[in-house]
Amino acid sequence: MTPMPGVVPTQVNHQAIAPSKLEQYIELKAEENNRVSTEDYAAPTLADVTKTIVHYAFWLAEQKQKLPLQEYKKLLAELGWQGEEKRYLKIAAAFGKFSPEDFAQVEPRTIYQLGENSKKYQQVIERLLDLREITQETIRTLTKKARHPQGKRPEKPSIWRRTKNGGRYCQIPPIHEAAEQTGVTLQRMMDEEGLSAQYIVADAIALRQAYQEGRLVRVEETKCPPGK
Repeated sequence: MTPMPGVVPTQVNHQAIAPSKLEQYIELKAEENNRVSTEDYAAPTLADVTKTIVHYAFWLAEQKQKLPLQEYKKLLAELGWQGEEKRYLKIAAAFGKFSPEDFAQVEPRTIYQLGENSKKYQQVIERLLDLREITQETIRTLTKKARHPQGKRPEKPSIWRRTKNGGRYCQIPPIHEAAEQTGVTLQRMMDEEGLSAQYIVADAIALRQAYQEGRLVRVEETKCPPGK
């Protein structure tokens, strides 16, 4: 197994603990717990290790983005990670729409598998955005279906995005129109009514749903005959 810095899941600190293997990380945490209290002993769970992997991947990607190239290379040299960082940058890129806590029920090996083969498992990763809870069994099922597809199915577009605290929100894709009618109308409503775009869109969707369910009907305007 590839070396992994022994960082705590909630905060990555590369200077606090020297790089070590994941197995050594687990053993170290177990020894620490045992020294504190035998009764309170609790070995690190897979959730601890998995979240650590994703946390570190995000942290490393952030360092690469904000540090000058020479400082970034120096950081890798200090950690002994030249060449080893690539797999974690792939993990950060693959799971950028998620938070580490989303994978608390997923095995570390699965994170490496999906992250290092993100193109192959793109459909699986996108499907995870639709789930309220991500489990190892769910990923196993989705991966199996991806390996043995039952005919070609059109990709299901997803409007869901993940927040860092484990929640999710919907994001409507850009609307391209030659006349820009939707955007112009929405902007006018916002200006005239002082409402947010989110409120107006939610109101419009509620009205459309009511119409589809028969709770709202269209009344045709009729003209009265002359003299009436």
